[in-house]
Amino acid sequence: MASQHQAGAVSIQKLSKTYTNNNEDLTVLEDINLDIQAGEFISIVGSSGCGKSTLLRLLVGLENQYQGEILTAGQKIKGTSLNRGIIFQDHRLFPWLSVKENIRVALHQSNLSRTEEDKIIDEHLELVKLTNFKDAYPSQLSGGMNQRVAIARSLVNRPQILLLDEPFGALDALTRQNLQDELQRIWQTEKITMIIVTHDVEEAVFLGDRVVVMQPHPGRIKRIVNVPVPHPRKRDDVRLTNIKNNILVDFTDPIKDELLKSKAPASFSDYQFAW
Repeated sequence: MASQHQAGAVSIQKLSKTYTNNNEDLTVLEDINLDIQAGEFISIVGSSGCGKSTLLRLLVGLENQYQGEILTAGQKIKGTSLNRGIIFQDHRLFPWLSVKENIRVALHQSNLSRTEEDKIIDEHLELVKLTNFKDAYPSQLSGGMNQRVAIARSLVNRPQILLLDEPFGALDALTRQNLQDELQRIWQTEKITMIIVTHDVEEAVFLGDRVVVMQPHPGRIKRIVNVPVPHPRKRDDVRLTNIKNNILVDFTDPIKDELLKSKAPASFSDYQFAW
C-alpha cells in the first residue's frame, strides 16, 4: 500500500465538526476515519444531513475549525491550496468571459507568461473536448458543456486532489451519464486523486474504487465498500449492479417498511381509486 506521505494521499483521523448557534451545539461530523491512497477514486454517498459537503469543505480548506486531523501528503491542511481543486454542482463560470478566459482565471496566481497560459489552457480544452468552443460564452453552451469548462478550470493548475460536490446533480440523466464517462476518462488520464460526493448510489459505484457510505445525525461512516471492477467500466456490468443493490439496503427505513407491511391491503378490492 502506498505511503500516506505521497502527493495526493489523504488521511482523516478522528475527525469531528460541530457548529455552535445560539449557544447550542450541532455536531455534523463525528469520528470520521479514512485513509485515501494517491490516485484513488473515492465516492462518498449518503442521505441529506450526513455531512458529505461539510467534509469536502474541510478537505479543500474552506473551513479550518474542527476536531481531529486532516492530512494531505502527510501535512495538515491549512487553508486552500492549488494542490486541491473543487467542482460544485453549479459551474460558477463568469458569464461575461469566454470559455478560454474563464479557465485563465484559475491561473491568476501562476507566474506563467501569456503564451504559456494559452498552451496549458488549450491542453485542458482538448482534455474536456471543448477546443472548438474556446471563444464561446457560458450562455451559448449547454449545462453539461459548462460543467466541462468547470472541470478544465479545476485541473488547469495540475492539482494533486480533485474534490467534486454533486457535480452532475443539476443535469439531465443522459448528460449526467456522458459526463460520468468523461470524468472516468479524465481521471485515468490525469492519474490524480478524486473524491466525489453524491446522493446517487449508481454514480458512486460506477466511478469509485471504494464507496464510503455515511449515515446522518451526526454524520459518520457506516461502512466502506470496495468496488473491485477494473476501469473503464460498463454500466451493464452485473458486478456493479450487485454492489449498488447491496449499498441501497443501507438506505431503507426499517420502521417504514414494517408499517407498510402491517398496513398492506389484503386484496385488490382493498385499494382505493379515483375512478
